[in-house]
Amino acid sequence: MMADPKVVPIHSASGARKGTVRGSGADTLAAGAARASGERAKRRRTPLLTDASGDEVAPRPALSSVDVNAPAAHRPRPVPTGRVPAVRGARTSRTSRTSSPSPGVTAKPAKPSAAAARVGTGVDELVSFAISTLRRAAAASGLSGDDIERQVATTLAFVRRRLSGDYAVDDFGFDRDFTENVYLPLLRPLYSSWFRVEVRGIENIPSTGGALIVANHSGTVAFDSLMTQVAVHDEHPDHRFLRMLGADLVFKTPVVGSVARKSGCTLAANPDAERLLGSGEIAGVWPEGFKGVGKPFSERYKLQRFGRGGFVAAALRTGAPIVPCSIVGAEEIYPILGNLKTVARLIGAPYLPVTPTFPLLGPLGLIPLPSKWIIEFGAPVETALLGRQAADDPMVVFDLTDRVRETIQQTLYSLLLQRKSVFF
Repeated sequence: MMADPKVVPIHSASGARKGTVRGSGADTLAAGAARASGERAKRRRTPLLTDASGDEVAPRPALSSVDVNAPAAHRPRPVPTGRVPAVRGARTSRTSRTSSPSPGVTAKPAKPSAAAARVGTGVDELVSFAISTLRRAAAASGLSGDDIERQVATTLAFVRRRLSGDYAVDDFGFDRDFTENVYLPLLRPLYSSWFRVEVRGIENIPSTGGALIVANHSGTVAFDSLMTQVAVHDEHPDHRFLRMLGADLVFKTPVVGSVARKSGCTLAANPDAERLLGSGEIAGVWPEGFKGVGKPFSERYKLQRFGRGGFVAAALRTGAPIVPCSIVGAEEIYPILGNLKTVARLIGAPYLPVTPTFPLLGPLGLIPLPSKWIIEFGAPVETALLGRQAADDPMVVFDLTDRVRETIQQTLYSLLLQRKSVFF
């Protein structure tokens, strides 16, 4: 049967499916657009700050609304429940070293670094080298290493006392601590090794009470008085100190005057001598003065005048015994061949010697020659029996002065006959 061409056929089923398909595509597009717009709206509504749980963090209040006196609320940070992997082994081990040790576990001390170990080793080596150097120096000088170490300890104790002010000085400026620990130790090498001083008659110096030691003077530089001071202290059983009486020039010289005061030296005047002797000290006087020290080598061991006997008057007023002292060997340390008197007057010196080594060798000429010394203390001359009034009698004073001078002169001649060589 032929269909009418004017009639359009209706396909309900297929048409329904086609319409359904077209409608589903539109709905899908519409739903996608809605979701996209919803996501954008959600992002606009989502705050920028959230805590770890995803909750929103309230916006910051205005500065004017903040109560500065209110306590700040503390909210602990959340602890993650998951395991945090270690990034690096070295960082993990460093964290474990700095963390607190767990109970029952003993923390081991950290090992010193290589730099600290090298510093400690260097200090130990330096101390060992210093000790070995001291021991070698002691062996070369004839001393034991223990003596050197003991001297170092004594020196450190002396420095500590000086810094703390734990020392005493008498009315004359005598510093016993300085004399025992600095002054005498510096002179002992000259005394024992260079001049090799031999002491005789040390028993003639009393153990207690005052006494006046009268000695000959020579040697260009007054080393004889210094060596006598060491002999009295080191050789006497009671280690007594010799309080020397010096000239004005000694105390006017820089440094020398201060050291002389600290070592017990005082001005050679009757009032000072009487105070020393009256207080039980041993005083020393060299009556020849600069005339004896500066005499030429051709007049060696010939005593000059002893002055007016002021030292004898001081001994008589205090009743102190007079001990004659004869020194052989000092004349040869600086043999005086000439005297530059004009230059000495210009510089204010009592003399300016010319010796075989000075001024020809310059500073080396100041080194004394190593002559062999003998110091002999004679029998004491008692003055107490004469009484204090004898000090005002010029004849008694002059007679006693000549007696002491002749005793020293005769002893010098006797020692020169006994001496085999100047240097041995």
